[in-house]
Amino acid sequence: MDARLTVAFWAACRLRPHRESVALHWLTLKGFESYCPHLRDFRIRYGRRVEHRPALFPGYCFVLIRLQWSTIASAPGVMGLIVNGSGPAKVPDQVIAEIRQREIDGLVELPKSPEMRSGDRVRVVAGPFAGQFGLYAGMRPRARVEVLLTLLGGQQRVELPRASIEAAI
Repeated sequence: MDARLTVAFWAACRLRPHRESVALHWLTLKGFESYCPHLRDFRIRYGRRVEHRPALFPGYCFVLIRLQWSTIASAPGVMGLIVNGSGPAKVPDQVIAEIRQREIDGLVELPKSPEMRSGDRVRVVAGPFAGQFGLYAGMRPRARVEVLLTLLGGQQRVELPRASIEAAI
């Protein structure tokens, strides 16, 4: 088969922790096009709003494979490609295109989920309190929410996973 007829495809590449920039540099030197999307995130540090730019997929990047892919693993900072059988697993071009469409000034902007406000009525959809209605009381660390439920003749604060509640109409 003629090498010129080979179609280029994207593959996922696993990177060594804390060596991502070295790996991306060496992949470029070896002639590979790589894509490592980053998020735009804002955090509060010392009372100031600071832009934070974490990787969308920490520890991974996408590499465009044209001909030889076996030399990728020898690049410093690279652990190897994600394989599917005997060759690299192909990432559909549509996935890369969708990620790039969400970029604004080189950083991916994820859609904001509709936020609930304190006092909003919610329904518990999973867990031991499934079917109960309550009031949203706030967000807790590790994707948990605080809900006020009417239990035992009074309102009790309960922490639940975010996925186990939904807005009640």
